[in-house]
Amino acid sequence: MSITSKALNPDAKNQHMIDGQLLPNDVTDENVVEAISKVNRESFVPAERKGVAYIDKSIKVAENRYMLEPLALAKLLSYADIQSDELVLDIAPSTGYSSAVLSKLVDAVVAIEENKELSEIATKNLADEECDNVAVINSVHNEGLAKQGPYDLILINGMVDDIPKALLEQLNDGGRILCVLNQDGYGRASLVTYNEGIMGVRILFDAIAHKLEGFVKEEKFVF
Repeated sequence: MSITSKALNPDAKNQHMIDGQLLPNDVTDENVVEAISKVNRESFVPAERKGVAYIDKSIKVAENRYMLEPLALAKLLSYADIQSDELVLDIAPSTGYSSAVLSKLVDAVVAIEENKELSEIATKNLADEECDNVAVINSVHNEGLAKQGPYDLILINGMVDDIPKALLEQLNDGGRILCVLNQDGYGRASLVTYNEGIMGVRILFDAIAHKLEGFVKEEKFVF
């Protein structure tokens, strides 16, 4: 008899997601895989959607807000070569899942969530999962949180039109931003750097992600 997702306990469902979705699709960073294995994704999904917690699709958690699909998040993190002593800024973590995964990879995570209700949910979820090295702050996404920086890594959970200069300037030397950039309507998972005032963008892979409000590309005037 085949085992259905309903018959699996949360740990088994998580492992099934890793074995069936992540490992066959170029998620090769062992630290990232181990971190994901330690976080119960189901704990961060609204009650009415727990049955689809482990499918490879974005999950709606509030109006215009979605959790990144598991594969997109895992692949993004795999490209970052994350070191345990790095300070990470997690932008728009919604219910806290991305922050929980990051908490297993680094010593300290600062998470900013501008939706007050979601920030409270994330705080509770992370406490329940004993992610004690994450600080969740109710603050504006596109402004970052300079007073807690500079950061070695910034993760933006969603598709954005542009990276605000305010965020770029919160990076350490050698720091990087992981995000999904909107390029003519197509999502491109990207690793962004900022050195001596110059932004560099490395396209990693195509990704489907819902648009995150507040990251509009600035209009350039032509004279």
